[in-house]
Amino acid sequence: MPHHGLAVCRVIAFALLAAILSIAAAPAARAQIGSDRYAAFVMDANSGEEIVSIAADEPRYPASLTKMMTLYMAFDAMARGRLSPNTRIRVSRNAAAQPPSKLGLRAGSTISARDAILAMVTKSANDAAAALGEHLAGGSEAAFGRMMTTKARALGMSRTTFRNASGLPNPQQKTTARDMARLSQALVGDFPDRYAYFSVQSFAFNGQTVRGHNRLLDNYPGADGIKTGFINASGFNLAASAMRDGVRMIAVVFGGASSWERDSHVMALLDRGFAERRGLPNTDMMMASRRGPSLIASANAAPVMPEPRRAETGGSVRRVVSRPVPPPRPAARSSAGNWAVQVGAFAERGPAQAAARKAAARGGRVEVERVRVKGSLFWRARVTGISPAAARATCSATRGPCMVLSPGAQ
Repeated sequence: MPHHGLAVCRVIAFALLAAILSIAAAPAARAQIGSDRYAAFVMDANSGEEIVSIAADEPRYPASLTKMMTLYMAFDAMARGRLSPNTRIRVSRNAAAQPPSKLGLRAGSTISARDAILAMVTKSANDAAAALGEHLAGGSEAAFGRMMTTKARALGMSRTTFRNASGLPNPQQKTTARDMARLSQALVGDFPDRYAYFSVQSFAFNGQTVRGHNRLLDNYPGADGIKTGFINASGFNLAASAMRDGVRMIAVVFGGASSWERDSHVMALLDRGFAERRGLPNTDMMMASRRGPSLIASANAAPVMPEPRRAETGGSVRRVVSRPVPPPRPAARSSAGNWAVQVGAFAERGPAQAAARKAAARGGRVEVERVRVKGSLFWRARVTGISPAAARATCSATRGPCMVLSPGAQ
């Protein structure tokens, strides 16, 4: 019971932080994290253990995460000898007519299976996905959708139905965050060599460089896939995987208001997963901006990498697996900077001042302000005048709720 009571208190404090911040933030409608389109799931890919589950079994539109199953089907066909990277895929009128994002393939032309796969991984090309799906199903994308659904059931994705190869809007095409995490796990486990395709960030096609959408490959240490997605009905989706010290985490998020918010939230969830595996406390860190509050935790920026090598899958492949993660640097005892952290909202001034002073031991100015939230008065405790790095370091060292505030959110 004491543990349960502490958890309830943490949830209440966390909610108060978000509510108080919203006084200075943009309207909540602009932030999708927490909306009715939102869902999240985090799992340890090695053990299958669930770490975070929020609306994880509620139906959501997969958008281009659908292409993960199209790629699973392609990899399976390769393993069975029915498809090779050099197989020429005929482009039908249906495939050529798919709306963007696309390569611009012409009806009657052909594309190699390798290039179709790379186009789906990087540009999320709908024409390449439709052509590949039709090829695998003998000419019918609808038939391929049924094949995808059958395979989904075999993988334990009991709440997923596919209707096309690309993820373009279809009201009957639904999935869940948990199911997409299972698919991510299956792609890693069933095709460990082919999974390297998901780390490709660009490839050459018809004399042009086709670049990818997955920014986590550059911005999160250890990230090596998997897939982004967006349609109006879904918001911004992402299934991501990262590997550190032999531990692989998979995080799936549906319903971001922007790619920035989605990516930040996924990094937070991955951070939480790795922290729990290392036995570290969860600090419930948040980041806020003009877009409104969203979870971010202490995601570290990836270091500059050397020139990428050419892998046998083709394209530019970043060597990011098990990249060492630098520990947070101690913040300088200086008030330089215009970022801040918020460390609580209290009914009385004394506890608010004590919390702010403790957090400010690493540098910055103590600010305690009385604010009204939904008719009730609270004392808001902040440390201001610090750099972004100092703000993250302060929250990393703070037990309990802590929120990083960018200049635009204060």
